[in-house]
Formats: sequence, C-alpha cells, structure tokens
Amino acid sequence: MSELPPEPESIDLDKPNAARVYDYYLGGNHNFAIDRQMAEEAIHMWPELPLIMQANRAFLRRAVQYCAEQGIRQFLDLGSGIPTVGNVHEVAQGAAPDSRVVYVDTDPVAVAYSKNLLRDNPNATIVRADLREPDQVLDSPDLAELLDLSRPVALMMVAVLHFVGDESRPNEIVARYREALAPGSFLILSHASADGRPDVAPSHADLYRQRTATPLTMRTRAAVTEFFDGFELIDPGVVTLPLWRPVAAADIAEHPERFTGLAGVGRKLC
Repeated sequence: MSELPPEPESIDLDKPNAARVYDYYLGGNHNFAIDRQMAEEAIHMWPELPLIMQANRAFLRRAVQYCAEQGIRQFLDLGSGIPTVGNVHEVAQGAAPDSRVVYVDTDPVAVAYSKNLLRDNPNATIVRADLREPDQVLDSPDLAELLDLSRPVALMMVAVLHFVGDESRPNEIVARYREALAPGSFLILSHASADGRPDVAPSHADLYRQRTATPLTMRTRAAVTEFFDGFELIDPGVVTLPLWRPVAAADIAEHPERFTGLAGVGRKLC
C-alpha cells in the first residue's frame, strides 16, 4: 500500500494523529515517529492499551458478521481510520460477496491508503469527509453510487465518538444519521470509557488532550447507551468489548471490565 503516499502538504506532522496512533496499537505500519512516540508514552502508562484496541477490532468484526447474517448488504463506516487486517469490506464481503461498503474519514493518510487498498474493489470506496457534518457525508455522490439509503444499512461508529466533544453535540449527530436510515438498519458503536479503570483512564484522556488535535472524551455506560435512542438494542446491550457476543467463552478475558471500551449494536425499527 506504500505505492500511493498522501500529499505531503496535507499531513500535519506537528501533532500525533489519533488514527495513526490506533494503527500503531494494532501493529500497523501506517504511522509516523511522532505517532509512535505518543503511543509508547500511552502504553507506558497503560500497558493493556494494545489489547484493548485489539478487542475493539475484534468487536467490529463480530458486529459486521452479525449484521451480514441478518441480511445487511450495505455498510457505512464513519471514522474508519487506517486500513488494517479485518477491514469491514473483508468481513462483509467474505460473508456476502455482494456487500457494499463506504468508508468515511478526514485523515489524508487514512484516505490515501484506503483508496489504494480499494482500487480494485468496485463495491467499496472511501469518502473524505467529517462525520460531524452528516449532510456532507450523506449527500456525497460517492456514497450515493454504492449505497441506497432507502434500504437497510449498517451504520458504524466504532471507536470514533469519543473524539467528538460534548460541544459538538454528538447525540444530535447520531440522531441525524439515524433519521437518514431506513427501518431495519443497524447502528454498530463502540466508545472509550473510564469505567473499570478509573486509575489510568483520566491520564490517558489528558495525553490526547495535550498532544493531539482530537481530544478524547470518555463517557459512562449511561451516556453511551443514549446514543442508541431510536434503536432497539440487540442482546446483550451495551457491554465491555469482550462481552459483546464472543465467539467462544475462551475469548473472554479473566477481567473483561478492564477492557474499558463499551460496545453495542442496535436495530432501527421504524
């Protein structure tokens, strides 16, 4: 994927980028020295971070597989980040080859590498847009080419809303997307939370606040559950990452509460 580098002038190397830091946690190589430095600082404070990020990625794969099994063939992934193994289109198209996927991200590195990854895939594309501007996303011609919003869609907001501060009214953003979805659509969502690790989570949030352009807002289970207003939560509801429909009991860590991310899937009924 290194054949298609993003335009140098479009990349801010003065600050770490949350998408590239996440890529580093997952063992990817689409990151820069400044991103790796911050990630290592965070891991020094919180050694379990890479495992939490991997658990989040595993949730994404299980949730996509679940929606595919429910007949969903359209996926809209907001804040998709850097491509890595187990992308949405790989899981969805592995389950149903006719699945169509639209990724959305603002980071030029994520967009450039995604375009390169998807260049030979007619049923998947990337849109450079800000998820905080729902109309910009929903009115994109590239989105309209692949997705029919009059039919059910799996809307994905995985590990992204914690980068949307309260001042941006994230509940209203989610509601705007919900209004655009057809009945039978799903919301797949995960979110950072201090629940389970109040000893280290605040310092982790402070690091993002001080070093990146996207401060981290950790929210409680009750606040995360509010994002599902207008959706019927699928069992087991909003739970820590390893507890959302694990494939096997062995996949659940001894202390799942230490995987502080919260995750859930909801279905829009009407």
